[in-house]
Amino acid sequence: MHEHFADAVGQPDLIRLENRLVCLRFETMKVVSALTAVKSLLDSKTIIPGDTVIDSSSGIYAHALALACHRYGLQCHIVGSTTIDATLRAQLAVLGVRLEQMPSSSNLKLDQNRRVARIREILGQHPEYHWMRQYHDRVHYLGYRAVAAMIAHELGVRELTLVGPVGTGASSGGLTTALRENGVDTTLVGVQPFGSVTFGAEHVEDPEVIIAGIGSSIHFDNVAPNLFDVVHWISFTAALSGAISLLREHAVFAGLSSGAAYLAALWEHRRDPARATLFVAPDTGHRYVDSVFTRYQLADPVEQLEPFAVEDRADLAMPWSRMHWGRRGGAGEAIADLWKKKPLTATA
Repeated sequence: MHEHFADAVGQPDLIRLENRLVCLRFETMKVVSALTAVKSLLDSKTIIPGDTVIDSSSGIYAHALALACHRYGLQCHIVGSTTIDATLRAQLAVLGVRLEQMPSSSNLKLDQNRRVARIREILGQHPEYHWMRQYHDRVHYLGYRAVAAMIAHELGVRELTLVGPVGTGASSGGLTTALRENGVDTTLVGVQPFGSVTFGAEHVEDPEVIIAGIGSSIHFDNVAPNLFDVVHWISFTAALSGAISLLREHAVFAGLSSGAAYLAALWEHRRDPARATLFVAPDTGHRYVDSVFTRYQLADPVEQLEPFAVEDRADLAMPWSRMHWGRRGGAGEAIADLWKKKPLTATA
C-alpha cells in the first residue's frame, strides 16, 4: 500500500506495444525525480521540514515538486511558464503552491529566461529558500535508479535501445547511467525539437512551437551529451502524427513529447527488430487535447514518415532529422560520482 498519492502516481507502467517494442508510460514522470531529490536534501539536512523550495517549470515538474512538498511537509514556490493550464493551476492552488506564471509569450526563450531571472530576484529577497535547479542539479538523476531497476528486472535483457525526450537530461541521464553501470548495454537515443540549443538546432525554426519538455532555448547542465548515441530532431507536426498513432494503434493517450519519442522508437525498432527498444512517455495527453488530439485528421500515417540522415547539424531539415551522435562530449561529463556503484534491485 502506498503511503502518499505521490508514491502511487509516480510509478510508471511498462506496456508492450509490439514484440520487443515497449512503452515506459508515466502519468507524470518527474514525480520520481522530485520525490527522491527532496528526500535526499532532507536526509543531508540541506533543507528541513517547513522550508520553502523554489523552481521554474513548464508544467510537469511544478506538479511533481508540489506533490513532493506535500509528501514531506515543505512549502513550494513555482515560477511557471505560460504553458501551465487552468487544470494544473487549480491543483497547485489547492496544494498550497505559490505560483507566479509568466505573461503570455510566443517566444519560449524569452519565457525561460524571464523565469530564471525572476527566481534570482526572489532568492535575493529570500536567501533562505532552496532553489531545486531541476535543469542543473544532478540530484534529479537519483530517482530514476529504481525505474532502471524495474526495467532491467521486467525486460530481462542485456541489450537495450532507450529512446527518450532529452528535456532537462535527468530522466535520460539517470536511466542510462544506472542501466549501463549494471550491465545493460544501453544505446541512448535522444529526441529533440527543432529550435533547441541543447544539441545545436537553434538555427532551424519550427513554425509551430518548441515542444515543452523535450528541448530548451537555454543551456541545461543536466544534459550530458557524452551519454547519447543518436539524436532525432522532430517537428511539431511529426510529433503530432506520432501521438495520434500511439493512441490509435495502441490506445496509449500520451503527450506530444511521447508522440515524438514513439515516432523515433518505431523507426529505430524497424531498423533492428531483434533488439529490445523502450521509449519514455513522460505524461498523459490531457493538456494537448486542443493543440493535438482535436486535430487528429491532420496526422500523417507514421509508416510514411522517415527522417533525413544528417552528418552535420548545418544540414538539419524539417520535419524530422536523425544524426549519429557517438557519445561526443560536452557539458556535464562528470557523472560517475553521482552515486556509488552497486547492483540495482527492484526496490532500489
